[in-house]
Amino acid sequence: MESNNSIERLDYMPGKKRYIFQRDDVFSFSIDAVLLARFAKVPSDSGKVIDLCTGNGAIPLLLSLKTKACIDGVEIQNILSELAIKSCIYNGLENQIRIINSNILELYDEVSWGEYDLVTCNPPYFALTSEKGKNVNEKVSFARHEIACTLDDVIRISAKLVKQTGRLSMVHRPERLTEILLTMKKYRLEPKKIQFVHPKQDREANMVLVEGVRSGKTGIRTLPPIFVYGNGKQYTKEFKELYENW
Repeated sequence: MESNNSIERLDYMPGKKRYIFQRDDVFSFSIDAVLLARFAKVPSDSGKVIDLCTGNGAIPLLLSLKTKACIDGVEIQNILSELAIKSCIYNGLENQIRIINSNILELYDEVSWGEYDLVTCNPPYFALTSEKGKNVNEKVSFARHEIACTLDDVIRISAKLVKQTGRLSMVHRPERLTEILLTMKKYRLEPKKIQFVHPKQDREANMVLVEGVRSGKTGIRTLPPIFVYGNGKQYTKEFKELYENW
């Protein structure tokens, strides 16, 4: 479905129960956002959720299929936050989802510190020292590279946002797993759950889902791995159910 703007489009989300506005010149949502929304344990309908680095709002839109809780989304880029707001209005979710156009390092009274049941985040994956992931498109680079915030920033701020026993659920790259776990423990978010995502059964994982609990007890579970593709470009049965059944 095309909009009046030639570079803007309106797409179905997985399950075809939500629509999302996207643009050709900025970062679009992908599999990692969908898997994070699946992985995250949402609170009861009276709880509070916040999604950091929300982009065009894919994760809040999908989480709204799992809970009636209030959901905040924080995004630094004006274009992406405008798309997220537009999508929320189009789906009739403006009373459940609130988009905050801000750097996560500059959140003040816009959020409820220490009161969230769940923080989700699909942050930039690549450190500034890494050449991997750099893009001539500045808007895409912001989404992929740690230009506006670092992994330490994301976890530190998440620890301040969650209440006692609140959860942080994030998706990242497996090569940074040690850094993720150590940083979580540094800010008293005890790692409790890990799940690896592989493009194929014979390939190394290229994503990892991690959950930490504020002041949680020691002990971590490793969930069965997710394999995205089977033969050729066909989704596996297990992944297709995760991706499409909302």
